[in-house]
Amino acid sequence: MKNLLFIIALVFCFGNMSCEKSASEIVFHKSHEPKKAQAPFSDVVEANGFLFLAGQVGMNHSTRTLAEGGIEAETKQCLENIKAVLEQHDSSLDHVVKCTVILKDINDFAAFNTIYKSYFPKKPARTTFAASGLAVGASIEIDVVAIK
Repeated sequence: MKNLLFIIALVFCFGNMSCEKSASEIVFHKSHEPKKAQAPFSDVVEANGFLFLAGQVGMNHSTRTLAEGGIEAETKQCLENIKAVLEQHDSSLDHVVKCTVILKDINDFAAFNTIYKSYFPKKPARTTFAASGLAVGASIEIDVVAIK
């Protein structure tokens, strides 16, 4: 699998002639959020032309509180957070190739999916499942893999 990703990255890089970093360089980016500077993980890891984002929840980073209004509001905030991180690294939601979605309650699937579809008309690959507890009491967490 690692070799396949490397080959895909090389084809993408040489086909577009736009790769700035070597195919084997890995960059662990610090968070752009000052409150997360001491977190034990990177917000984004860049490798082989891909951006691997840490999971985002529906937290408003200005107030450090979860968005109010249930799963719809948290989903929207979560996706806005992902959008902001991607933009910080010269990418966008249009470049997302894979999403992993974790719901606190699988019964929220339909409501989450309605919001999600409005952000991803290109339909990246996705895995969705439910877990009994998410960080900071969130109802949803999403991580993505995007092409730079």
